[in-house]
This record gives sequence, structure tokens and C-alpha cells, in this order.
Amino acid sequence: MTRQATVSRPAGLAATFTYSEARDAGISDRRLYSYRDLGYVEAIGRGLYRWAEDVDSDPNLLEIALRVPRATLCLTSALAHYDLTDIIPPRTTFAIPRGSRIPKLHSPVEVHVFARQTFDLGRTDLKIAGGVSIGLYSAERTLIDVIRLRHREGPEVAWEALRRWLRRRCSQPAALIKMAKPFHGAERAVRNALEVVL
Repeated sequence: MTRQATVSRPAGLAATFTYSEARDAGISDRRLYSYRDLGYVEAIGRGLYRWAEDVDSDPNLLEIALRVPRATLCLTSALAHYDLTDIIPPRTTFAIPRGSRIPKLHSPVEVHVFARQTFDLGRTDLKIAGGVSIGLYSAERTLIDVIRLRHREGPEVAWEALRRWLRRRCSQPAALIKMAKPFHGAERAVRNALEVVL
């Protein structure tokens, strides 16, 4: 099939959109699938699409952000974002609050369930595409999680991340210890980790 010269995006339809949003914007099933087959639109999840011109955004992150509104990048995915590890995560690692529903995703993911009372501590937003963002834990919160969950992630991952963080001018061990207090047993674990690497 030859590609048409241009396709104009309907006004009000975002770069990433759902099947229902396409229908509401006046794009029929037939036209939507034609756009997909011609390469103007890319399916990035079940009933989830993006315009092919939006190539700078990560389709996995887009799917997660749109399907799991409270998803927050954590552990190895957050460490990689902050350049605190050399590990390239094979799956996107994110956390959700305890009791949340996990929808079926096409993207390779690893989901962690964190306590609701501490879920938002150190949580920020990371813009990933026009108007779409995903949660991201701060470097300090990520370190606390990696240290307290070192039995899952591996102590060497935690120690290396902590060493890298300590080499940065802005690192403040006292602030890290303070942030760890609300997490059961984490303050002691962080103090011990600092003793190990210092």
C-alpha cells in the first residue's frame, strides 16, 4: 500500500488517544484501521493509539500512564532514570497503591504494590508526551525503596546506587534518613547502608 500525502489530525484529538476518543472525534473504525495500516497511527495497547509523528515518546510509558493513572516509576526503572545504576531494566517497574486494580497491559512491566499511607512520599510527575505524564519517585525515595527491598533487588544494586548518589554535590544523607522514617524499619536500614558504603 502506498502512503497518502498527509492526514490531518482532528482538532481536540491528542497525540495519544483511545478508540472511543477517535470515534468521538469523527474517525470511523474503517478510517482508524486504514490510518494504522498506512502507518499514520500506531497501536500501542488494546484500544490505545498514537499518531506516528509522535515518535519521541516511549509507547510502553504511554500505555502505562494512560491505563494506570496512579502508576509511579520506581526501583530499577527510577534508578535508571536518575543514572544511579548501569542496569537496563527489561521491564518497566512501577508501583501502585495497595488495593488498586491492575489492568492488562501489552507493555512488559513489573508491578509493585506500596502502602497507601506512604505512596505519595517523594512522588513527582514526569512528562512523557504532550499533556501525558507518569508518576516518578524522587532519587531519595527510590534509594529508600531499593534499600528496604534489597532482598528483592539485591544488596549490590542498593549499595552501588547509594554510592553514586553520595558522589553528587546535592546529596544529603540526613535528608535521606529523615525521609526513611515513615517506612517501617527503613530508617535503620538506611543508616546501616550508609555505614556500609561510607
